[in-house]
Amino acid sequence: MTAVGRPVVGSSVARMLELFDVGVDGDHRYVGTSDGGNRRVVDGSQLVAQAVVAASKELPQYRVRSIQAIFTRAVDDERSHRLDIDVTHRGRTFAGAVVTVLQGDRRCASLTVLLDTPADDVIRHASALPTVGSPVDAIPFDMPMDGRELRLVGTSDPNDPDEVGPPVLNAWLRYQPVPSRDDLARALIAHFTGHLSISTTMRPHRGVGTALAHKGLSTAVMSISLTFHDPVTWDGWLLYHHESTQVGGGMSYVRGQVFTEEGILLASFSQEGMIRAFGDAPAPAGIQPAAIL
Repeated sequence: MTAVGRPVVGSSVARMLELFDVGVDGDHRYVGTSDGGNRRVVDGSQLVAQAVVAASKELPQYRVRSIQAIFTRAVDDERSHRLDIDVTHRGRTFAGAVVTVLQGDRRCASLTVLLDTPADDVIRHASALPTVGSPVDAIPFDMPMDGRELRLVGTSDPNDPDEVGPPVLNAWLRYQPVPSRDDLARALIAHFTGHLSISTTMRPHRGVGTALAHKGLSTAVMSISLTFHDPVTWDGWLLYHHESTQVGGGMSYVRGQVFTEEGILLASFSQEGMIRAFGDAPAPAGIQPAAIL
């Protein structure tokens, strides 16, 4: 595997786009590096973003329509990882591929990608933008990354165990720069799908919050499913709407949607997350406790 050094620059949207833009490392193989921040573990949604770009480079005549990811081992952000692609179909209209993320000889994630070619509408409808107010009315929240502004609706701290509300979180985001490349734009949308879902699930339960990760709770993103709805273009604010529909048995389920400020539905996603107390059972090999935010 090509050696890739750990980034030495601060976190920024421009730097994240560089990380998403994985390099070719042989036939059907790409290599990536990452920025795990202070957790030393790569977000699953960053791997989704990199797989979107890798599949787009492998099959450039198509665009990514949907991706389903399962994360079974943690990826260490201090070492490079590779993305091996098995193209399962190349058709006139659709293509399919399986992307395997490996670090050394250890498989860490498997992602199934559906790609297609542009087509005219036969019929069209879409969900409406939730009634959540404008970004100006939302509460600024500090999630340090140069070029990214985040505002939350109805809460100032989704990590706080004493902040209680319905199992819904709405987040307005604004990025600079917004990439002009289609694959990077889709990758950037994918990146935030892993960030607030477990916080959404914990919100109705007093005394439980992502601030307790590493202290009394073991949390991790286990799967992400993401579907893009054309056109995937925007300029300005995005709304990430999260709703937790079930939690129990140590697992949570959250569904979400991504809208433009004008109300265009760009993507839909879902996430399965692990929420378990330390000591309940040994963690599977390679899985490390991690705060999602």
